Amino acid sequence: MPVPTVAQTVAPPMTADPAAPSPGRELAAALAAARPDAPVVELDLPLTLTTTFPFFTARPRYTVRHLLGSRDLAGEDQAWHVTEPVRSDTPSRSGVSYASSPESAFEPRLENAGVTEVRVAVALPEGLTGHPDLFAAHVDRRVVVRLCTAENEVLLHGSADEAVPGLLNVRGRRTARGRGRLADDVAWAAALVEETGGSCDGIVVHPDVYWRLTLDGRLAHLNAVGVRVSRTRMIDRHQALFGDFRAVATLLDPARSRLVLRRGDGRPDTVEAYCQVGLAVHLPQHLVLADLGEALR
Repeated sequence: MPVPTVAQTVAPPMTADPAAPSPGRELAAALAAARPDAPVVELDLPLTLTTTFPFFTARPRYTVRHLLGSRDLAGEDQAWHVTEPVRSDTPSRSGVSYASSPESAFEPRLENAGVTEVRVAVALPEGLTGHPDLFAAHVDRRVVVRLCTAENEVLLHGSADEAVPGLLNVRGRRTARGRGRLADDVAWAAALVEETGGSCDGIVVHPDVYWRLTLDGRLAHLNAVGVRVSRTRMIDRHQALFGDFRAVATLLDPARSRLVLRRGDGRPDTVEAYCQVGLAVHLPQHLVLADLGEALR
């Protein structure tokens, strides 16, 4: 029997099916159907909560997952994939022949990647559960957006259970130090991605860097050449992660989430949100973590 491998797709859509009932409304309906004294109301969802944030439609904002190709695991908890680490003698820069290029020394091997559970718990204001529409909107907007932040953290820094390695510290990722001018440093780091045979298609930056790129027109130029820029507070202000993200890794998406309402019993009620995610890393050398500190002074 052949070994199943990760098949990369284009980046996932910004949102789930807009015609589907929202997770918040489904939880509100489950709460209405539960016993009035039920201490816990749980809702299993066959989707990924971090794709359902309603504001993505009106103001597209790329999270880290939107830079990656994806695979629906369809109930699986692991995925075989090919990874291509570099040998210790791999040249850091490409020559003018294939034999002198870094990728000529890549050594492919088969690995298995798992998934982890991302979780947040959000306290509710007193009395909110008595207003179903307001409760549903609060879950869809405030709870889900916090889960998006937690997912960004996991994809960048890795998970506590080590199932997800994290793009910022994955073994084989390269580093670079900027030279002091933001526009030049961005171009230089993007070109460094291509020294190992990739094509820079994404950048993860802190909002401080994102808005500088916006105001000087660089963001529009990057978008014009197909580079998506994800902004998140889960990366240091002076850092930027450049990569051929769709070649670097595949997002593993089991499409399994949960919402749990817990009665506070004298304390605030809380909603817990869970989703599952994994990361199959193929070419970490197509990532360049650039220090832009000099340019941001």
